[in-house]
Amino acid sequence: MLKSSLKSQRLAVLPINSYDLDSELAVLDRHEYGGEYDTFTFGSWSSHVLANGTGADSDTAFRPHEGSLTLTELGKQLPNIMSLVTGHFPLDRLQWVRVFSLRDGIISPHVDFLEWAKPGLRVQVPLRTSEEALHSENDTVYHIRRGEVWKIHSTDPHSARSTAQTARLSLCLDFADADEPLAIRNDVPATEPISVPDRPEVSAAELEELIDSGRNFTPQTMRADFRRFAAVHFERRAHATAAFDWYLEAARRSGDEDMVAKAQAFRTYCIEKRGDGEAFDW
Repeated sequence: MLKSSLKSQRLAVLPINSYDLDSELAVLDRHEYGGEYDTFTFGSWSSHVLANGTGADSDTAFRPHEGSLTLTELGKQLPNIMSLVTGHFPLDRLQWVRVFSLRDGIISPHVDFLEWAKPGLRVQVPLRTSEEALHSENDTVYHIRRGEVWKIHSTDPHSARSTAQTARLSLCLDFADADEPLAIRNDVPATEPISVPDRPEVSAAELEELIDSGRNFTPQTMRADFRRFAAVHFERRAHATAAFDWYLEAARRSGDEDMVAKAQAFRTYCIEKRGDGEAFDW
């Protein structure tokens, strides 16, 4: 049963089987990623730009823009995916078309659009996925099925994880004017309920073992160590931001004030405040 606290919304279901996507998904599997968002990601996560404001393949760092949408060289190689976009979504507000790849990886809980005064509207449509691929928002975990169109409530802490070895590929569309409704055309009726898996409570023993691992933190390993903390709320009932609380407490057990400060700074960067173009230095 859907938790009432979930602010993200399933807007529609697309007739995705009407599109021949397999060869184009293989192109995405081979496409290289520049690593612009590595601060937030652990394992294999990558972003691939099909259209933006400039048409340049090198223009990969998301930001709002005023210009029209222009295909990149990658986008020109993916006509069926672009047909899915143009056949179902309004183009006048569309600013970015990307595909996110996630394989045996996790995204740190984070808040989008902290860099800008006015947030946009972001939707995702999985093109290839499995039940191992999950999204989260605050204290709720949910699965987006192939072809479902979801408006992601990205100004609350949220995350994603997939433990599968085959990459989940999710179409991400960013629109201007977050407050305006999104008119989706030619969708099909939803036949399945929204998927919200149940999770058991985290036990005191599990939590103590996790936090006590901070005794083994080193400046060289503490970035990689965070992945374990971020994964807990996908398996146990916990808020996404609890990962930062546990991580900070674990860092305190290291006895190293610099690592404590780094853990606090990472929380700030992910969910509280960061500037346009600001990088995080581990």
